Amino acid sequence: MITETGRVVAVSGDRVWVQTIRTSACESCTARHGCGQRALAGVSGGRANQVLVTNSLGARVGDEVTVAIDESALLGASLLVYALPLLLMVLGTVAGHQLSGGHDAAAMWGAAAGLFAGFFLARRAGSNPARDYEPRLLKVRQELR
Repeated sequence: MITETGRVVAVSGDRVWVQTIRTSACESCTARHGCGQRALAGVSGGRANQVLVTNSLGARVGDEVTVAIDESALLGASLLVYALPLLLMVLGTVAGHQLSGGHDAAAMWGAAAGLFAGFFLARRAGSNPARDYEPRLLKVRQELR
């Protein structure tokens, strides 16, 4: 499980918006040079990130929460979003080149068609409710009221 601590900033029906910021912990961590969290914090400039999570633990605005996502779900989503379109682009390039008798324009059209087909299929597969790509609440530390 990959976990992150954040604060609930809004409640939307049976879901909550959790805000996380990843800058201060990275500076003191011994694994900072090989960590993906540091890379993500560098790309986002240390700005806050928000994620929508099902409120299975009754969290309220202001509560500190721990959210988690399974590593295999993250890996599967990454492969679906990045590898599938690239694979279909390469296959479209080869198919366009072969079917046209070696014309470069047909290979480029095949590449574009394969790439867009990959994006379309990734979008369809990612919206499948049977797949669990969504992070979930692990623990809630309620704010003193």
